Amino acid sequence: MTVALEGRPARSRPSLVNHDLTTASGIGLGVSMLWFSLLVLIPLTAVMVTASSGGWGEFWRSITNEQTAAAIRLTVTAAAAVTLANIVTGTAIAWVLVRDRFPGKGLLELVIDIPFALPTIVAGLVLVSLYGNDSPLGLHLANTEWSIYLAFLFVTLPFVVRMVQPVLEELDLEVEEAAASLGASRATIFRRVVLPSLAPAIAAGAALSFARAVGEYGSLVLLSGNLPFESEVTSVRILSAIENDNRAAATSIAAVLLVISLLVIVALDVLQRRVARRG
Repeated sequence: MTVALEGRPARSRPSLVNHDLTTASGIGLGVSMLWFSLLVLIPLTAVMVTASSGGWGEFWRSITNEQTAAAIRLTVTAAAAVTLANIVTGTAIAWVLVRDRFPGKGLLELVIDIPFALPTIVAGLVLVSLYGNDSPLGLHLANTEWSIYLAFLFVTLPFVVRMVQPVLEELDLEVEEAAASLGASRATIFRRVVLPSLAPAIAAGAALSFARAVGEYGSLVLLSGNLPFESEVTSVRILSAIENDNRAAATSIAAVLLVISLLVIVALDVLQRRVARRG
């Protein structure tokens, strides 16, 4: 509330937000929209146009082909399962890194980022050496459906961790201590105090994890064997369609993945908003 002092009319505090579009703001907005259009909107539009160029019948035949449908089911199922696993394990790892002190913490921080820096084909070679037919661990997962889950887990590991960790570092511990002093259990504190604050970061990390898994290719080339109806993913089906000069089929599969990814992003956004409100 604004208060008048010594008979002088009260002045409202100047707003830090400028609602008028200045010349500099207009230029910045124009450049941003142009860059966004060139990198995202125009390519996505081109994919959708190409996918529909052969008509609805051709589009439907492309995505309901038995081999393609099996690849889509495997990819989406594995990506969803890995995303759920990352939500739990990624949040737990971020919690340990922020709240605990232990020997080797710096090394763990470094190792978590390896999937970001490592070329995916190299990641596939590493996974084959550990889980292939000559596995020193006795886990022969290459050329099986489980190889898809393994590769997805490896390449998506850092997303939830790195999204949740900075948010967790900024949380005020005094709020949790106050809740504990009022008799709240640890589970209640996490559910009512911590989780609502972390929900947007968890949702963002989950969306990135799902999107990365759906489009993964490099780490699967050596590990999965690309066996139809068993370990073949959609990225391989898209490449096969392009090699066979069937761009309509390739873009049809890509369009399905695009729609699925958008639906997942919207669902995660709605879920995190509900969690934040209930907190």
